[in-house]
Amino acid sequence: MGDKDLAQIRALLKRHALLNAVKFGGKANPRAVAGKAFSEDQSLKALTAEVFHLANEVVSEVNSMSADAQKSMAESLGLSLVKEKVKQPERTLPPLPNLEKHGRVHVRFAPNPDSVIHLGNTRAAILSDEYAKMYKGLFTLRFEDTSPSIKPPVPEAYEIIRQDLRWLGIHWDEEFIQSDRLPIYYEYAVKLITLGGAYICKCTSESFRKRVTKKKPCPCRDLAVEEHLHRWENMLNGKTRMGGAVMRVKTDLAHPNPALRDWPAMRIDTKAHPRIGKKYRVWPLYNFASAIDDHLMGITHILRGKEHEVNMLRQIYMYKYFGWSYPDAIHYGRLKIEGTVLSKSKIRQGIEDGVYKDWSDPRLGTIAALRKRGFLPETIRRLILEVGVKPSEAMISWDNLESINRKILDPIVKRFIFIKDPMEFEISGLDKKYVAKIPFHPDHCDWGSRDLTIDPKNNKILIQSADNANFNECSHFRLMNLFNVKVDCAGKGHLVSNSVADAKALRAPIIQWLPTGLSMPLRIIMPDAKMALGAVDPMTSKEELPSTFQFYRFGFVRVYREKRRLIGYYAHA
Repeated sequence: MGDKDLAQIRALLKRHALLNAVKFGGKANPRAVAGKAFSEDQSLKALTAEVFHLANEVVSEVNSMSADAQKSMAESLGLSLVKEKVKQPERTLPPLPNLEKHGRVHVRFAPNPDSVIHLGNTRAAILSDEYAKMYKGLFTLRFEDTSPSIKPPVPEAYEIIRQDLRWLGIHWDEEFIQSDRLPIYYEYAVKLITLGGAYICKCTSESFRKRVTKKKPCPCRDLAVEEHLHRWENMLNGKTRMGGAVMRVKTDLAHPNPALRDWPAMRIDTKAHPRIGKKYRVWPLYNFASAIDDHLMGITHILRGKEHEVNMLRQIYMYKYFGWSYPDAIHYGRLKIEGTVLSKSKIRQGIEDGVYKDWSDPRLGTIAALRKRGFLPETIRRLILEVGVKPSEAMISWDNLESINRKILDPIVKRFIFIKDPMEFEISGLDKKYVAKIPFHPDHCDWGSRDLTIDPKNNKILIQSADNANFNECSHFRLMNLFNVKVDCAGKGHLVSNSVADAKALRAPIIQWLPTGLSMPLRIIMPDAKMALGAVDPMTSKEELPSTFQFYRFGFVRVYREKRRLIGYYAHA
């Protein structure tokens, strides 16, 4: 190797050393630097020893520099210090209709805080967010919480929903809570009554149902506007009891769908609201409040499930009375996930009955539960984009969700050893100390590795009870990154060879292990809420927690520190 070649190799190594140092807090890793050089120039592999020697020299030089000096030198050499962005999935959503009619796109997500959000209703949030970003439009978050008795809001759900949306990467430009907007709904109730588009009905539910089924009006429908305004005042001032009157929107009584005939818009509800108590006693139903707000907030496009198609037809009657133009609505099919409860009422009831621990119970499909288990926001967004706005019902399998998450997690998380249901296992035939280097990631040599040792004096290790149960006399197995073992009739192991080829020839399984005395307890909550107990490499506790790790031969687990103990939540294999 001549002086010229030496200078070129040194320059190549210096470039990669500077980039590596800037990326990892000022300290480059010589192995990583050499690896980058080999990748860039395959001919250097013939000079492996020399390259590693030079890499150590160059890295030592670079690491002695200050961080500012490293950055300055990298920039002077024309090196790009911009971190590579994670490649986002291509947006394949169809264009929104009637853009020329609306001007700037304005979408909304309108959850009812009677529960937290789950995979099903998150679809509307993510699709709306995608379209807002696609068209540089506006996004409104609106809490629809005007049903104190039938769908009473959960006080903590408001903030949990906000947290879930932020975690999903969703940005909203404005926020409204409908329980703060009662005076607005009262104003438009009076306007609609005055226009002749609504009336106060005092019929019993049963008698009204009988008449409307026969396509006949109730006796209240054609009373004078003044009488309906008087009845409205009595609803507000308490002279009319709860259940004694309801405001209805006039529609076509001959409509073939009975659900569209004179639908209820306002009713008396004297139960205390969790946010504002008993300040109001007349509350709007969903269709009235939602329709008013969509117009007043300037919503141009609504993305929601097909079950709302009937609601759209109801609301259009009201829009015609006011002379308003209805937003463009895109209705998609219901989203289901195999074996998972997505019904908000069932989830809430399950929590109240103690079936589920809380909103993040691993058996649920809530965003809180998925986040707790280590699913990534990118995973959920990709899944929703794959499903898109198809009108047909979509059934999602856990395999699909896990596959997306696995592909994202695999290259970015560290790997550690976890021994489920550990037991001691003795190995004889050791003539020296043996050291296994367990990489934190096989594709990231710059992340380093974990050294695990076993020697004649400390020849006991921890293995999984399930692995031991599979052993019989003359069984062979290989300890991960160490050597091959044969099991005798007493159930003890003997070192037989180091060769990986021998293990392959014997079809010996590779099992994970830990030296006795080098582990800490870890409880892992599984997707069925059952608990897996085991021992984990204590190096996990030195990582920033919570973090997601891949445990060899076990799966991806998000680990938390709770009261000085570690607890994990299993994501998937």
